[in-house]
Amino acid sequence: MKPAPVLVAVRDLNWSVGKQRILHNLSLTFPAGETVALLGPSGCGKSTLLKLLAGLTQPESGEIWFDDRCMASARFCTPPEGRQLGMVFQDYALWPHMSVAQNVAFPLRMRGVEKATLHSRVEEMLMRVGLEGFAQRKPSALSGGQQQRVALARALIAEPAILLFDEPLSNLDRDLRESLAHSMKQLLRQSGTTAVYVTHDREEANIIADRIVHLAQGQVHSITQNAGNPDALTQPF
Repeated sequence: MKPAPVLVAVRDLNWSVGKQRILHNLSLTFPAGETVALLGPSGCGKSTLLKLLAGLTQPESGEIWFDDRCMASARFCTPPEGRQLGMVFQDYALWPHMSVAQNVAFPLRMRGVEKATLHSRVEEMLMRVGLEGFAQRKPSALSGGQQQRVALARALIAEPAILLFDEPLSNLDRDLRESLAHSMKQLLRQSGTTAVYVTHDREEANIIADRIVHLAQGQVHSITQNAGNPDALTQPF
């Protein structure tokens, strides 16, 4: 059964490297089912916040809540596998020895999904991301944009309650970034998943996000509700 989207709440979060404070008493809510972009310059704390949400790092103080469940504090930290989340990385993180289909199927195979169901769902997901006919290719035979679509398909097929994106389009040229951002927006709207999207590109954030959180010096500087591009739902993948 597909999990419902999760409301994520960050409460008075602090995190430092040595004497340098990266996050300072940061409080923020990510509404269930929305895509929220974290925007800001390098060093503002957006990637650190993403790692804390993923369970890759533990807060020094403060708490992280998914709905009514506390996932992390200074006392404990639920590991990533206990958070029902998916991640899409800047460098794609595909397994080079696996085919496209094997990469996309991996989360379902780890759950023990039967072969016939797994094959059907992989085919459906590859069609959704515009990669039908690419199932047997290796990642090395794909362009950067195609590899990122495989990474997105792998994250979405697991039907996570939360999706985390770490500057996933920054390795692509601007025209391809814009096209893929529109496509990702469409897929996220269709999935209904809560998504947190880290970027330093304002135009990219404007395309993909329902709201944009501007971070500065480890704190929330401002939050912008984004009316969005009305064409984002109709542009083909």
